[in-house]
Formats: sequence, structure tokens, C-alpha cells
Amino acid sequence: MKKVGFIVEGKTEKILLESASFKKYLQSLNIEIAHEIIDANGAGNLLPHNITENVRKLKDSGAEAIVILADLDNNACITLTKSRIDIDNNYITVIAVKAIESWFLANTTSMRLLLNKLDFEFEFPEIEGNPFKTIYDLLVSQKKGSYNKIRIVTKLLDLGFSIQDSASHPYCPSAKYFIDKLAQLSAN
Repeated sequence: MKKVGFIVEGKTEKILLESASFKKYLQSLNIEIAHEIIDANGAGNLLPHNITENVRKLKDSGAEAIVILADLDNNACITLTKSRIDIDNNYITVIAVKAIESWFLANTTSMRLLLNKLDFEFEFPEIEGNPFKTIYDLLVSQKKGSYNKIRIVTKLLDLGFSIQDSASHPYCPSAKYFIDKLAQLSAN
């Protein structure tokens, strides 16, 4: 088993990576989480001088590789966002475009179940300006009540959400990149 440490931008990402389905997927790749998933509590905390202590914790726990998962948000470029987080290119840095909630929109099966709308399709999830607001508005329009990010991710996981399914969406390349990087770690 390859030991991998994860640092994420926020609670939503942490819940996703701590889910039973994600852990099962990692097991299938022969990857073990080296330490608890570290929540950096916001993009501003994913700067090199702020993550040093977290990287040390992960390495002390035996991490052979470090994966950082952050949102692009309103930044202009994935490459610039990655280089801002990891100037020395020491880690595997994955940037969810626009935000991790884009991956939810890409997961047609889970979103159909969440909305109870069998014809739901979202063609371009990574172009959506504010994917969380889009999901929230869809829930409100379906009279599904009021949801916050944590309730949405928890509900989607209960409905079978997986990052692998999001990665299979033709217009969600950041989820595919994440899955591909994990597969590469597994092969090395």
C-alpha cells in the first residue's frame, strides 16, 4: 500500500475524501491515507508558508506523496493557481474548476436522485460561475428545502456520489485529472 497524505481547501472536500466510497476507491488503487485529511480552512491557507506544518505532519505519518485539492474560484488560470500553492512543484496539486461543486453538477446520476428529476443533465459543469449557487437554486426550484454545502455533499454521498463518476463526464476534466493522478500514484 502506498501512503498518501491529503490537504484540502475546505470542509466539502474533506467530507468527500473521508467518505467510505472514496476510501474504498483508494483501496482498489492500493493507496492508504497516511494521516487524517487536513482541511486548510480556505484557499488563503494553501500558500507554501501556511502548509509547511501540515506537510510535516503528513510526512511524519509516513506519507510518500502529498495531494493538495483546491478550487480555482475566480483565479484566471489553473497553472498560476497551482504555482501559487506549490512553488517548488513538490506535491500533486489538483485544482477543481471553478469549485468542487462543479464535480457535483457533473455527476448526473446523483444529481438526478437529489433533485428527483430524471431528465437532469448539466452539459458544462466547469464553466458554471457559481456551481454551489446553481445547485442551491435547483433545490429551491424543486421545493427540496434549503441546503448548505455540508448538507448537499452529505446527501449526495448518501445517494451514491463518487468522484470517479464525475470524472467520466466529458466536460469535467479536473475530476478526471484528480482520478488520473491517483492512478499514477498507484502505479509508481
